[in-house]
Amino acid sequence: MARQCDYCAKKPKTGNLVSHSNIKTRTRWLPNLQRMKAVLDGTTQTVRICTRCIRSGLVVRPVKRVYKAAENAKTAA
Repeated sequence: MARQCDYCAKKPKTGNLVSHSNIKTRTRWLPNLQRMKAVLDGTTQTVRICTRCIRSGLVVRPVKRVYKAAENAKTAA
């Protein structure tokens, strides 16, 4: 599975770490991806989303479901 945001397609960036003696070492900077449930096309799916998309509100979280058994237990008490 690719390290890529499902919404904005943010991917790892590559570049050099440069030391004090000017020695270059290749490195990768990975996006901060989180797994979370989101509503896509009316269904709930687990997606990998970067924290920038989560913070900006691009993700629609699913509504919490209330189960009948739990609801009946509350009314009986």
